[in-house]
Amino acid sequence: MDAIEQRIHDLIVFLYGISASPEIEKALWERISASTSRGSTAQVTAIPGEPFNEKDVLLITYGHQFQQESQTHLQTLCTFLNHNLRDAFSGVHILPFFPYTSDDGFSVVDYRQVNPELGSWEDIAQIGQGFRLMFDAVINHVSSQSEWFQAYKKQIAPYNRYFIAVDPDTDLSQVFRPRALPLLTHVNTTVGERYVWSTFSDDQLDLNYANPQVMLEILDLLLFYVEQGASLIRLDAIAYLWKEIGTRCIHLPQTHAAVKLMRAVLDAAAPQTLLITETNVPHKENISYFGQALPNGQKTDEAQLVYQFPLAPLLLHTFRAEDATILRDWVASLQAPLPATTFFNFTASHDGIGVMPARGLLPEAAVQALVDQVIRHGGQVSYKTNADGSQSVYELNTTWYDALTPPAQTENRTAMMRFLASQVIMLSLAGVPGIYVHSLFGSRNCQRCVEETGRARSINRKVFKMPELLERLSDPHTLSAQIFRDYTRLLRLRRQQPAFHPNAAQQVIENLPGQVFGIRRIPTDSTGSLLCLVNCSSAEIDFELELFQNEFGWQDLIGGLQIDAGVGSVILHMEPYQFMWIKPVP
Repeated sequence: MDAIEQRIHDLIVFLYGISASPEIEKALWERISASTSRGSTAQVTAIPGEPFNEKDVLLITYGHQFQQESQTHLQTLCTFLNHNLRDAFSGVHILPFFPYTSDDGFSVVDYRQVNPELGSWEDIAQIGQGFRLMFDAVINHVSSQSEWFQAYKKQIAPYNRYFIAVDPDTDLSQVFRPRALPLLTHVNTTVGERYVWSTFSDDQLDLNYANPQVMLEILDLLLFYVEQGASLIRLDAIAYLWKEIGTRCIHLPQTHAAVKLMRAVLDAAAPQTLLITETNVPHKENISYFGQALPNGQKTDEAQLVYQFPLAPLLLHTFRAEDATILRDWVASLQAPLPATTFFNFTASHDGIGVMPARGLLPEAAVQALVDQVIRHGGQVSYKTNADGSQSVYELNTTWYDALTPPAQTENRTAMMRFLASQVIMLSLAGVPGIYVHSLFGSRNCQRCVEETGRARSINRKVFKMPELLERLSDPHTLSAQIFRDYTRLLRLRRQQPAFHPNAAQQVIENLPGQVFGIRRIPTDSTGSLLCLVNCSSAEIDFELELFQNEFGWQDLIGGLQIDAGVGSVILHMEPYQFMWIKPVP
């Protein structure tokens, strides 16, 4: 038995017991063999054996984000990507593009079909010709209208064991609740009433992973996504996967074992396809999804990427307080993952800004100040239910631009510089950047979208009519055009710098004014070190910057500032919200 076979065997025994293991393993290896023979069309990294490099930047977008008559939405997305973003992004995360009934795609009816309102698998493959693809595996739950759940209601095998029915009198008070909604959903079945586990809504029924047939079904699904061109697979809401009454039902050992099994199966069948876990939780729990190091010491046994959830609220605090101290201390505390793993850094997302990851990093008063600011700026707030029945803030629903921008400033240059300064910090940190599509255009809160759907999250999910968007981008005076021009320029610059390799060393620059965030990125070959400096305040600042000796001098790649050679330090002047990428002149 080789190393991967042993990993798979041990995980199946842990989850399902020694007696069930032979049958499960036989079925699983048949699926792996069949998938391997069919192959994959996925785009892979330009450097064999290296999962990421400095050129990796992912766009996060819905499949229907760009709309044009006479084209499917996915065809229009493909056109926009190829015509406007080819030199700025290496990949695209297309948010769930399957048939669905609610939650803008996260209540999936059929995992193996492309929503016909968006296009087809052929359209997905066409996008994959030019970009690495991230697919969503929305596998904690399925839609109430899925064939699986409809068969469950009729108690048709094997689906009569695909879901989790619980006596409604059971004490579930310990269960962690990410929503202010009932945990159990009442269902009429052919054998009577059932109360079925539903972590997120009554249209999203949780799957029963204690049933090995469910696990086999989902592992086969992941292999199907590989065959359809997935370079990365995002495990949505994965922390809630396994349920065990009497526990919090989040981050359970069985959940980690399930992720390890998914990773082992991909290592066996498609090592070029990477896992990324979406766990909107505090940092310690979040990074636990990297798993443990494998015997070779170069890889871990769970996800290759984890979302860097604390970054968004910490950045928002930094620019609200005009003080980078807490952000600087947090970055200094981060431990670099192993070479084959990294963080997925982001600010905006389709969901909003998670507050939970900030707790323990920000004082409670600072968290409340973020909530108050977002509300003042026209955003909304989503809540979760606590174990004692009370509610607390879970998420801030807003575009990133409006989260930072007071209504009175709207579209002036100060607001644009503040926005871009926040993005420069995100782009400079160790990891792979993920950029939500609305950040490219400085999108504002869509109040009409909230009114139409009645959902707070719709505030940053407005779709673009392509002719209208192109007209705005063609006018250099519009907010959209200015943000798009400056942001894509930053991305093109970033992709040219080896210092931004995800695994390049990261050192916080000490002895800076509190308003200034600074880090040094050092490539693995120790050449081409780059300094990132951002003034996070509305004030002009002069300060002394230590520079190591360099016979050629220094240059700010963004603004063009030249610093003479041979100086050990320099008095640097920074305008409000100015940002710099300073490196030695070759």
